[in-house]
Amino acid sequence: MLEALSMPFFQNALLAGALIAVAIGIIGPLSVANRMTFMSGGIAHATYGGVGLAIFMGWPVLGGAAAAALLAALLIAWISYHNLHRTDTVIGMVWAVGMAVGVILTDLTQGYHPDLMSFLFGSILAVNGADLWMMAAFDLILTALIWYFYYDLLALGFDPVFAALQGVKTRWLHLLLLVLTALTVVLAMRLVGLIMVIALLTMPAFTAERYARTLAGMMGVSFGLTLVYLLSGLFLAYRFDLSAGASVIMATAFGTIVFYIWNVKKG
Repeated sequence: MLEALSMPFFQNALLAGALIAVAIGIIGPLSVANRMTFMSGGIAHATYGGVGLAIFMGWPVLGGAAAAALLAALLIAWISYHNLHRTDTVIGMVWAVGMAVGVILTDLTQGYHPDLMSFLFGSILAVNGADLWMMAAFDLILTALIWYFYYDLLALGFDPVFAALQGVKTRWLHLLLLVLTALTVVLAMRLVGLIMVIALLTMPAFTAERYARTLAGMMGVSFGLTLVYLLSGLFLAYRFDLSAGASVIMATAFGTIVFYIWNVKKG
């Protein structure tokens, strides 16, 4: 196992895992606290439409994925503001149409195109130096924004109606959260894939919710769990020649089940 640490691609994957854990550790608890899990899933799957468009047009895949993720986030936010009781229907449509558009555009692409499985399920070989710098920059921006709006976000997650009455710009904050979630999904796509990133956003936060008393504490616990799950999954993938994304999610699921059973017995 130790020989893997000497390989550049595996070193990149480990660094990416640590950087992604920061974003997941922050965004995951906020998504759970604000009941945005289904919205996050819709954004993640709609992103595949941007991947397909980028491949079809010959554009950078990361740029196409980011554009589709942001468009999905803005659309979901707009519908939730103007027609709240139809939000789940719109998310389902965005979810399905985004995937379908990605598949069709990829089918129509002539000649060679990248391995689609790496976008759906992740690939440690896909992570490069440019990705690491983008992840690091995003982590810094994300941390600064959450630190600045922490108490407003805390009020939003606890009681959005009361927060609005106190002057908190709840709609703007909700949109900001969706945009940050969209960008987190795009960056995590490299390592765990679009299909499974939603599990990574929710399962560590689900566990952290039971072992932390504050939102900041929940973020800290979620970061720690996410880091352990990501690194464990990457080593499992290398040791047994498995898909990195699937290995990470299985490690996450195993840890979540163990903590849940322990919490039930303890309680």
